[in-house]
Amino acid sequence: MSRFMSGRFASLESYVPGEQPKTMQYVKLNTNESPFAPSQGVLDAIAEQSGLLQLYSDPDATNLVRQAAQVFGVKESQILMTNGSDEILNFAFMAFGDGEHPFVFPSLSYGFYPVFAKVNSIPYREIPLIEDFSINPADYHHAGGNIVIANPNAPTGLTLSLKEIEGILQTNPDHVVVIDEAYVDFGGETAIPLVDKYENLIVTRTFSKSYSMAGARLGFGIANEALIADMNTIKFSTNPYNVNRMTMAAGTAALTENDYYMNNCRTIVAVREWTKQELAQMGFTMTDSKANFIFARHPKVDGETLYKKLKERGILVRHFSREDIKDYNRITVGTKQQMEAFLAQTKAILQEEQ
Repeated sequence: MSRFMSGRFASLESYVPGEQPKTMQYVKLNTNESPFAPSQGVLDAIAEQSGLLQLYSDPDATNLVRQAAQVFGVKESQILMTNGSDEILNFAFMAFGDGEHPFVFPSLSYGFYPVFAKVNSIPYREIPLIEDFSINPADYHHAGGNIVIANPNAPTGLTLSLKEIEGILQTNPDHVVVIDEAYVDFGGETAIPLVDKYENLIVTRTFSKSYSMAGARLGFGIANEALIADMNTIKFSTNPYNVNRMTMAAGTAALTENDYYMNNCRTIVAVREWTKQELAQMGFTMTDSKANFIFARHPKVDGETLYKKLKERGILVRHFSREDIKDYNRITVGTKQQMEAFLAQTKAILQEEQ
């Protein structure tokens, strides 16, 4: 750190992304990317826009917003497109949080939440999960601050029902409730239908997982017009051209071919459930994940050892060193072939350890 670094950032612990290897080839099951390539329409849309890079992108993302409104059944004025869902989440922290308006979120969830709070000098409170890693919705009733909940949660994959989310919204009418739905297309229940009913609800989504566009960086938020206008003020005060024209065209094409992506999601769910059965037969215990990953541990091999041995064999999974989950690994669901390779190497490691 240089001597010029602002003192308010001196103790900041930044978010740590999953490994992006640059050497050997891996079966990459560590960052929850889709194993499926984008549709041909997306590739064609990107190619068409690549010759127009001398021009700024549309700051209002007009065509993309229009297509998203049709797909998700909301008004165009209820959508804000961003550079990944990380940006819409950060906008929410910036727009609605300050010293008198703290944020509240689970103690085990997406690692960016405390980072957003700290970088924006917003006080926050983390609520522990129940012993089975689930969220107790009653813990968020009358929470005394703005709330962020990933549903399904990460890295557990566990979900809250819409009824439980409504209970949180109803008991916090004077605070914003952000429901982060990065993984909702793999078995969760979207809260988008509640947007017109609750003025304090923001639903955030991403194209990174279910739309095969992690490398394109595209996300969005859906909320009532007033909340969207507030966050648009932040956007136009920081980076009005936040979504580049190739990504914008890719997102529009992806939503036009929505059936292709939703079919891929169904395939991932089927492979996830098959993989969970195979792991259970090997002695693993798992959460009932409704995301595109599995959160699992084995009683005879600690999480770090399994992670390292799999990496040596060309399989990357995600291991977290924090004490409460160090026995677990988060395993992205890939293709059936990728999961067969993962299972074969896992079985061999277990045999070595016994």
